[in-house]
Amino acid sequence: MTIRENVKIALTAIRSQMLRTVLTILIIAFGIMALVGILTSIDALKGSINDSFSSMGSNSFTIRNSGMNIHMGGKSKRAKRHAKITYYQATDFAKNFHYPSIVSVSAMATPVGVIKFNGVKSNPNITVMGVDAEYINVSGYTLTDGRNFNIHDLENGVHSCILGKELVDKLFPKTSAIDQIVSVGAAKYRVIGTLAEKGSSMGFGGDKICLVPLLNVKQDFATDNTTYSITVKLNQTTDLEPATGEAIGAMRNIRKDRTGQDNSFEITQSDSLAGMVIDSLSNVTMAATIIGFITLLGASIGLMNIMLVSVTERTREIGIRKSLGATRSTIRRQFLVEAIVICQLGGLTGIILGVSIGNLISMAVGGAFIVPWDWIGLGVGLCFIVGLLSGIYPAIKASNLDPIEALRYE
Repeated sequence: MTIRENVKIALTAIRSQMLRTVLTILIIAFGIMALVGILTSIDALKGSINDSFSSMGSNSFTIRNSGMNIHMGGKSKRAKRHAKITYYQATDFAKNFHYPSIVSVSAMATPVGVIKFNGVKSNPNITVMGVDAEYINVSGYTLTDGRNFNIHDLENGVHSCILGKELVDKLFPKTSAIDQIVSVGAAKYRVIGTLAEKGSSMGFGGDKICLVPLLNVKQDFATDNTTYSITVKLNQTTDLEPATGEAIGAMRNIRKDRTGQDNSFEITQSDSLAGMVIDSLSNVTMAATIIGFITLLGASIGLMNIMLVSVTERTREIGIRKSLGATRSTIRRQFLVEAIVICQLGGLTGIILGVSIGNLISMAVGGAFIVPWDWIGLGVGLCFIVGLLSGIYPAIKASNLDPIEALRYE
């Protein structure tokens, strides 16, 4: 008997016990959906994280007064936090760091700023940053209109600003933003430039930003807790290690760290930060895999039960087939194919749901749409194995029935 004929017989048998089969298919589908869905969303998030940090490049590092504290499950260790880096320490480093590179100093004025123009105001979630002329370069932004800050703006604290794409769309939907006067907090600023769309990652918007001269933050926004960050972008990745060593020496000298004393600052590389976030997702991946396997185990038990019941209900049919010349291997193959068909139907349903839900979650937090062929292949393979294992015992039991006794059944 050919595979095609076995599949036809299997579909006929499935229709004859539709309710039980549908319930089993749904159990299998939910297991595959949990597995594929979570793994799809994680893959999409990994891609988004890599894209976000790659805009800064693997050839850059940032000096802050505290480390990055990123944890997703498991035991957490509080990031080190040191005394703030002052304006003069940061600018002193930028002036005296002579390794071939681009050095930028920045400070966050507020993460919850409101920008207003002619009665229209933004949401209160705008990041207002004080920056220098190099910030746009080292942070992966691109100017679409207007100009960058010049020496006059930076040295005199001129009230000029550069707006992110989302702010431009919100405040200036029908007109150019250049040379318009906006309110940043309580002060008025002239828009001198606009930024190209950068996108967002994991819910953090790169387009909800307003850049002002660094000196303005020191004069108008600074508090006792304001700290400054230094970003160093190198010409090539191979310079990273020697440049980091030189930066540590220069910063220790500026911060007056004594010999034998730990650094009073933290250095973070952009690619290592992405690696930290991605590594922290491994626990979620493991949990999703375990959940999927447990659900599939339950589905395989339910499928085996259905197949055993099917053998009992179709005893007379098996007897007729054997009396007409069907061999044990034919009967065994028929029931195995039936179990595998049920599993593949559940797997196909689960894969479609899993990929859809995974990508919806990904796009909701700023990720991209992906088709996870690896996980789809894994789902198909798992369903085949579950169908094979669940169908072996019922198939053997059916093939071993005595045709005479089977015909007498009922």
